[in-house]
Amino acid sequence: MPAYVVVEIEIHDAATYDRYKALVPPTITAYGGRYLARGGAVETLEGDWKPARVVLLEFPSAERARAWWCAPEAAHIKALRQQSARTRMIVVAGL
Repeated sequence: MPAYVVVEIEIHDAATYDRYKALVPPTITAYGGRYLARGGAVETLEGDWKPARVVLLEFPSAERARAWWCAPEAAHIKALRQQSARTRMIVVAGL
């Protein structure tokens, strides 16, 4: 069953975040993931949620999404994101 990683990002160090953006795609692919949305225009339809940047990833399963998130070979890349942005991230089971 597919799973989706939803990420809300507030960037406070654009140069470091750009390095992260350049390095992270191969790690996502290695775990069977793919981008569905990556920082496009966001429009609030209901409520007061106004994220600055949203990324939506699809993985073959929640297990693969979690494996990507805690992959030791990508820890240095994840650290770049954590240094350069405030991130909220969830994994949601698909249908």
